[in-house]
Amino acid sequence: MKYILFIYIFMSLSIQAQVSIKVDATADKKAISLYLYGRNNSLTTDPGQVLNINWTMLKDAGITFFRESGGNNCTKYNWRRKLSSHPDWYNNVYGNDWDVAAKALKTYIPKAQGMWAFQLLGKVAKTNKANFPDWDYNKSQWWEGVNQNLAGNGVLNPTGSKAKVEGNINQYLEDWSADSTVAILDHWFKDLSLDKNQIQYWNMDNEVEIWNGTHDDVMPVQISAEEFMQKYFEVAKKARAKFPNIKLVGPVTANEWQWYNWSNGITVNGKSYPWLEYFIKRVAEEQKSSGIKLLDVLDIHYYPGSNKIDEVLQYHRVFFDRNYVYPEANGVKTVNGGYDNSQNKEYIFGRVNDWLDKYLGANHGVKLGVTESGINISDPNAIAVWYASTLGEFMKNEVEIFTPWSWPVGMWETVHLFSRYNQSFSIKSTSSDETLVSAYPSINATQDSMTVVLVNRSSSSTKTTSLSFDNFVLTGKSATILSLKSLPNTETFVSHSQNALSKSAVAIDNNAIALTLPAMSITSIQLVGKLGQYSAVLGTLTEPENSVKVFPNPSTNEFTIDSGFEKFKQLELIDEAGKQIHVQAITDGDTIIKVNQKLKTGVYFIKLSNEKTVIVKKVLAY
Repeated sequence: MKYILFIYIFMSLSIQAQVSIKVDATADKKAISLYLYGRNNSLTTDPGQVLNINWTMLKDAGITFFRESGGNNCTKYNWRRKLSSHPDWYNNVYGNDWDVAAKALKTYIPKAQGMWAFQLLGKVAKTNKANFPDWDYNKSQWWEGVNQNLAGNGVLNPTGSKAKVEGNINQYLEDWSADSTVAILDHWFKDLSLDKNQIQYWNMDNEVEIWNGTHDDVMPVQISAEEFMQKYFEVAKKARAKFPNIKLVGPVTANEWQWYNWSNGITVNGKSYPWLEYFIKRVAEEQKSSGIKLLDVLDIHYYPGSNKIDEVLQYHRVFFDRNYVYPEANGVKTVNGGYDNSQNKEYIFGRVNDWLDKYLGANHGVKLGVTESGINISDPNAIAVWYASTLGEFMKNEVEIFTPWSWPVGMWETVHLFSRYNQSFSIKSTSSDETLVSAYPSINATQDSMTVVLVNRSSSSTKTTSLSFDNFVLTGKSATILSLKSLPNTETFVSHSQNALSKSAVAIDNNAIALTLPAMSITSIQLVGKLGQYSAVLGTLTEPENSVKVFPNPSTNEFTIDSGFEKFKQLELIDEAGKQIHVQAITDGDTIIKVNQKLKTGVYFIKLSNEKTVIVKKVLAY
C-alpha cells in the first residue's frame, strides 16, 4: 500500500513539475518578418463597395500582409476584362476587379504589403455569356454537382460531380500568354501609378499540381512537372525583366501529399525526385544557365485533417522539428521513392532548406512562406494556441510570409497580441518541456526592450513556470503581462482598445520571473532592461554603514576605498548591467585601495571579497 502511495505521489509531483525556461538575449538573433501577420481575401474586388471587412479591425490587429489573389480563382483571372472563371462553381465567369482591391490597399493601409498572382495555365475568362444558369436551377445553392463543368453549354448530371456533357471552354475562356499575364505590372505601376514597393510579392499561380482536378476543363490530364517548369520560367523571366525587385513566390503547393508528389511521379536519369526537390533543382539549373533569379520565396499550403485538439496543438512542429512523428504523415512516405511507412517525420521546411542549400548554395537568399492553411477544429482557445505556436516557430526560423486561409474565432486576438506587442528580432529560448510549454522571445533594435510570449499547449493542465535570462538585466520590480485565455466561442476582438487581452503584473526577483500558465493559454510578458550579465550578489547584499568607505563619490575617474579593519583579496568594478569592467588583486594587509579607471557617466558597483566576506558599494561616475 505504501509503495502504491509513493508511486501516486511521485506521479503527481511529476505532472506538476515546474517548467524551466531560459532566454538568451544575444543568441540566435534573427529579424522577424513583418509579413507573418497576414491574411487571405480581406479586400473587396467589387467597384460598388468600399470595404470587404472592417478596416479598423485590420489596422488595429496589425495585419501587414494581404494575399488577395483568391486562391483557385486566380488561375483564370483576366485582368484586362476584370473577370474570373470559378472552378468550384460550374466554371461560371464573374466580375473580379483586382484594381479596386489594389487601390483600396494603397488608400487605407499604405504601409502594408499586398500580393496577387500571375496566371500560368494559359487560359483565362473571356465572357459570362456562357454561364450555367445556377439561379434558375436551384437558387444558386451548393450541392455536390457544383464542380461539374457546365459553363459553355455543358449538360447537367442531376447526380454526381461529372457533367453528362462537358462545356465548351472556348465559349467562356480565351488564350493567355506569359506576356499578357505580366503586363499587369505595366498597368498597375504605370497606368494606375500604384506603388510597386507595396506590391512586391507575386504568387506563381496556385496549387499547380492539382490543376487536373481544380481546372480539369482546361487540363483533364495533368501536364508533367517539367512542362510546368517551362511555363514557370517563361513568366518568371518576363516578370523580372519588367520589375527587377519583384519577389517571385512559388510553387504554391496544395497540401502535404503535393509537397512530395506530382501526378505520375518525377524521374530523371533513373532517379526519383520529390516534387519540391525537383522544383528547387530545376530553378537552380535555370538560374545558373540564364543568370536570372527565378525564386524569392518558396511557398506551400497546409490543410491537415485531424479534429483531435492535442494533435492540432502540435502542428507547429511539422515544419522544422526533425524528431516529430506526425500522425498524418502520408506524402513524406514517398520522399525516397516508393512508399516507406517508416518515413513519418515531416520537417518540410527543414527538408526544403536542405534542398535549397544543396542546389543553390549556402547563401541562396530564398525565404519560406505558407500562404494558405486551415485546421479542422472550432475551439477558439485551441485555435489561438495553434496559431501562436506556428507564428512563434516561424519567427525563430525566419519564415517570410504566413497568410492563413480560414480565420475562425481566436485568430484576431492572437495576431493582435503578436503584431502589436512583439519586438523586431527573435532571440533564443530553451524550455525543459518544449512539447507543452514554449517561449518565443523577441528584442527591439536598441536591445533595451524584450517581449517573451509563453504558450501552454496542455489542453487540461496549468503549468508553473520559471523564466530566467542570460545576457539581459531586467529593470524594475515587476513586468506587465498580457494574456489570452478562456476565450468564448463568439468573436471578442473589436479594436486595439476593445479585445479579450487580460492585463496584470508579475514580480521580478533576482532577474527571474515565476508564474503559472493556464491550460491552453498565451501569455505575453513586456520587459525593459539592458544587455549584460546579471550578478545575483548585486541584488541581494546590503552595504554595511561603517565598515567600508568610498570617496570621493561621485567621482570623475578615481575612487579611494577605506576597508577599515577588514582585509580583502580582490576588488572588482562592475557596471549597472552586471558586467565586470575592471578587476585587481589587493596586496595582503592593504586597507586603503585606489581605483584609477576612466568611466562613462553612470552607476557602478565596487565589489570587495575575501574567503569569508563579500561587500558591494554603489558609486557614481560623472
